[in-house]
Parts: sequence; C-alpha cells; structure tokens
Amino acid sequence: MRGLMNKLVSRSLSVAGKWQQQQLRRLNIHEYQGADLMNKYGINVPKGVAVSSIDEVKEAVKSAFPNENELVVKSQILAGGRGLGTFQNGFKGGVHIVKADQVEDIAGKMLGQILVTKQTGPQGKVVSKVYVCEKLSLVNEMYFAITLDRKTAGPLIIACSKGGTSIEDLAEKYPDMIIKVPVDVFKGITDEDAAMVVDGLAPKVADRNDSIEQVKKLYKLFCERDCTLLEINPLAETSSNQLVAADAKLNFDDNAAFRQKEIFALRDPSQEDPREVAAAKADLNYIGLDGEIGCMVNGAGLAMATMDIIKLHGGTPANFLDVGGNASEGQVVEAFKILTSDDKVKAILVNIFGGIMKCDVIASGIVNAAKQVALKVPVVVRLEGTNVDQGKRILKESGMTLITAEDLDDAAEKAVKAASK
Repeated sequence: MRGLMNKLVSRSLSVAGKWQQQQLRRLNIHEYQGADLMNKYGINVPKGVAVSSIDEVKEAVKSAFPNENELVVKSQILAGGRGLGTFQNGFKGGVHIVKADQVEDIAGKMLGQILVTKQTGPQGKVVSKVYVCEKLSLVNEMYFAITLDRKTAGPLIIACSKGGTSIEDLAEKYPDMIIKVPVDVFKGITDEDAAMVVDGLAPKVADRNDSIEQVKKLYKLFCERDCTLLEINPLAETSSNQLVAADAKLNFDDNAAFRQKEIFALRDPSQEDPREVAAAKADLNYIGLDGEIGCMVNGAGLAMATMDIIKLHGGTPANFLDVGGNASEGQVVEAFKILTSDDKVKAILVNIFGGIMKCDVIASGIVNAAKQVALKVPVVVRLEGTNVDQGKRILKESGMTLITAEDLDDAAEKAVKAASK
C-alpha cells in the first residue's frame, strides 16, 4: 500500500523503537483482479490478460492482441514499487513495455521468480502470474483514491491533477493541488460531489460529464463491495479522449467476508506470511516481527506490554500473538506450532493473565503442544488469575522442563537471558 494511504487505513505497531506495519482489516487483491472488477462496474480499464505459464502467454498475445505492436508486461505481486524492483535471478524491473514478439521472453524471466521491491522486504514475493496489457497512448496522468476517513466518519475521495508519481512527494511539494471531498455515507455521492472531484482532477481532453459518471461508478464499487481503499495511480487520459484507470489498488474490509464471498475467494495466500495465514485459520491474532523471543499472550494490551518489557530488558520480540479470551486447547497448540516454525525464535515467553481465559486451559495446551511439536527452545511461563493453581499443577505434573516466573518483569528478564544462551 502506498505510504499516504497507509496513514489513513492502517496503523503502525511500535515495538520499543521498531516499527512494523500492520495490515488492518483489509483483503488485498492483485491488479488484474481489480481491473476485472472495475470493468464489471463500467469503469474504463486497459484490455489485459493474466497468465501463469509461457503457453498461456503465447495464446494471450495471439488471441487477445493480434494487431498490437507493443504490449505491457506486469508482474503480479501484492506490493508496490514493482517497476523499480529487482528479481533474485538478476532481472531488473517488474513492469516492462516491449514489442509483441518479446513478451514471451520477458514473461519467462518473471514467472516463478522472486521479485524484491521497496515494499516486499529482502525476502521478496513470488510472481505466479503476469498481466499482459495493451499499451495506451496517455496524454495526461492524474491521481484518484477513495478511502475511509475517521474525521468525517465516512468515505473520502482524494484527487490530484498530477499522478503517476509518488503521491507523497506531490503532497509535500504541491499540497494545494490535492483536493479532498468527503461523501455523506447516508446520502451517497451527489452530482455536485462528483463534479468537485472532476474539477480537482482537471482533465484536459476527457468529456466532463463522462468523467463525472466514471467517478460515480467508482464510488458505487467502493460502497457495494465494502472497500477500505480504492486507489488509481495514474487515472489517465488517452489520446482517444477517454478517462482510464491505468493502474489500480483495491482493499476490502475483512469484516465483510460473509457477504463478499466472491471477492474473498480471490485471496492469494501465497503472497502472505504463511505464519499469519495459519494464525488466521486458527482464529488467532498474529503479526510476525523480526526478533528472537516468541510471545504468546492473552489480550492485545498485555501483549503490547509484554513486548515493551522484553525490549526494556535487552531482547526483541519475534511476534505479536494474542490468543484472545476464550482460546481452546487446540488454538494454544496451533499457537505453539506457529511460534516454533520461526527459525529466529530462541526462546518462548507465555504470559497469561487469566480472566475469561483460564490458566488450566493454557497449561493443557502447552503440554499437548509439547507432545506434538519438538520444543527445541526454552519456554518461560508466567500464569496468573483464574484457575492458576490448576494450571501450575498441570505444568508441574507434565514433567516438562519449563522456566517459571512470578511476574511479568521476572518473565521478560528470564526470557531474554534464555534466548541469549
């Protein structure tokens, strides 16, 4: 997600000086999927075909673009900065404009390869598909987005007469060029709202009324599909005087999965952290970090405090993991499997304050996890609250080698010491 939108639709998780972006309640889909969805709503998009093999590339060029001399080949990953990215095989650039007879060769250097961009981290993301598109003759590039705004408690349309480049840089250099139009979520978008957006875009050749209709269709998609973000950069004008969504990013509210089954069927788990995918299936709140102490805590506030105290004692948390207030033994087992799957984890700290979550359930889960998972790292356990005596007895009678702690400070200190051995 691009930086300006990040500030509006995601939050940062601060871990004692380190920042980890948390994707907050949103499904992310590929560019080709977003283009297909917009096309269904009557929004102008470039003609394109998503392919996953060289044979499909050949067929796409032959059947979909028989008369095109040049085409655009775009790697499909769920991260920005593709054009300036580098593949681990040495090939540079995840987006290329090439002659039609070169598409097969370029696509072959992308498919199945790992693309590293400024947003993927050094591990990169695998390119399973490439998007082969028509090359448009663009005469003007603008910026358009719809997001959710806390201040106005509704959708906010952001428009700029310049686009195709970093919106953050434009916002810094030319703040007066960016307009924001809040939309009354109960009334919906009016002709006046849409006209105000078009005035902010300041199209040079596209018909004004047609442009207003395109804005209204984009808003309709945003609302009907429970989007948290719809960003088009650039929203472009072509030499045929048409307004086209040349590149788009769409995110959707995870809470709407029950009524957006078609959309959520598009989820691509291969683009997500496998630990977070496993945690979601087990209904656990997990965010992977890059430290050495795995944490299993009940309650988000206690989890944050645990990570802070680990850092205070000189350690670094490997994750944020909240098992919630009513986790089952099975969920505790899954939590341990996720923690132990991280090779960087040198110690595990279990910090449970039993309220709704009972200490004996956690203890039984730890014992069962030890039977299923080869625990090769020290485990520090601090239990307090409901059924704490039963929990401590279960752990003692299990015969497991555990490091017990009396309070959170003691637990963090022992975890840091155990991880450093």
